[in-house]
Amino acid sequence: MGRDRQGHAAGSARDGQVKKQKARRPKPKRMPAALKWAAVIAVLGLVGYAVINTAGVPYDDRAIGVVDFSGLTSSQKREALQAANRSRCPCGCSMNTAQCVATDSTCPLREDNIQKIRNMVREARQGG
Repeated sequence: MGRDRQGHAAGSARDGQVKKQKARRPKPKRMPAALKWAAVIAVLGLVGYAVINTAGVPYDDRAIGVVDFSGLTSSQKREALQAANRSRCPCGCSMNTAQCVATDSTCPLREDNIQKIRNMVREARQGG
């Protein structure tokens, strides 16, 4: 039997271990804990920002595109949107006013609801 460079017999257990070590893949580098926490905090911050900006209203100013909310401050806009999402459509459809205007173009009272939301915007602008 022949010997390798270190003096071990060829085909020995030591030779098999060397081959196994060479075949192993390097361990993937782990993300540092601080980076993980930073990512978690960033995601939570984005969720918090989204909740605050939507003011807890399912139908926002983009959904109610036929009403102009551009002249309002953020608190006035939130007030008007909350009022529009609280009030009910009087046609009996069980939708709120904002939902009716945003989703039901066939409602017989849609124009009245649009005017109602415009009045809410006007009241919010005046601080009343």
